[in-house]
Amino acid sequence: MDLVVAVLFQLVYGIANLALISLGLAIIFGMMRVINLAHGEFLMLGGYTVVVATNAGVNIWIAMLILAPLVVGIIGVIVERLLIRWLYGRMVDTLLATWGLSLLLIGLVTSIFGASTATTISPPLGIIRLGDYSASGYELFLIGVTIVLFIAVFATLKMTKLGLVARGTMQNPEMSSALGVSTTQVYMVTFGLGAAVTGLAGGLLAPVTGVLPTIGATYIAKAFITVISGGASILAGTAAGSILLGGINGIFAFITGPTIGEVALLVAAIILLRLMPRGITGRFFRKSL
Repeated sequence: MDLVVAVLFQLVYGIANLALISLGLAIIFGMMRVINLAHGEFLMLGGYTVVVATNAGVNIWIAMLILAPLVVGIIGVIVERLLIRWLYGRMVDTLLATWGLSLLLIGLVTSIFGASTATTISPPLGIIRLGDYSASGYELFLIGVTIVLFIAVFATLKMTKLGLVARGTMQNPEMSSALGVSTTQVYMVTFGLGAAVTGLAGGLLAPVTGVLPTIGATYIAKAFITVISGGASILAGTAAGSILLGGINGIFAFITGPTIGEVALLVAAIILLRLMPRGITGRFFRKSL
């Protein structure tokens, strides 16, 4: 029984991890139709924000929960104003532009921190016991944070004026502009919030994964696969994609090892998109947020 609980815990953690790294991309790509290939680098910047802040003596919780989303959110706003704002409606151009941005950020961070050694910080909260097995208390914390973050994003988009205006602007910018909405500000704030959520995820994962200038490459493929497999619905799609793909990854990783688990995730995504080209929420939960 203890083994079952421990395996289920790791399975849920894998799902939460996948959802956490994908949520910011779901906001930017799902709402704004911007293919942000610098998403992995935004996660990386969140991680480095935590590393630099904690090395400077800042409390790790303040660094992860406040500084990481704040810094990356500001960077996101700057990127939107200087680069993305000129490319809305041109998906291929946003792909190329954010790819170039990705390379630029990797080069800048490499020149500052070096490329050879992963920067690590110790995860807080220690170990919890699951009968005869042990698990990381910090991983349990990440599961809880992911749930709270999804609820917070849902409440923001569904129940606040900002969320309603943002959703309306993305669906029909001409009508929103005619009604007096500043669409440029809505785009800027939405992109900044998506970047901030991504920075928060990167900061929270830094104690688990360590940080390298090139660590974004390990995130970006999983995030895009999850979001595209989930379909058009931002939260329902990301959650459904994370549960399905994260569950398959976790099961195969437990049985055969992490490498086969990654392969199984990719194969499952290919089969899913072959059977459901519009993703899970293109077939189910069509009216979900």
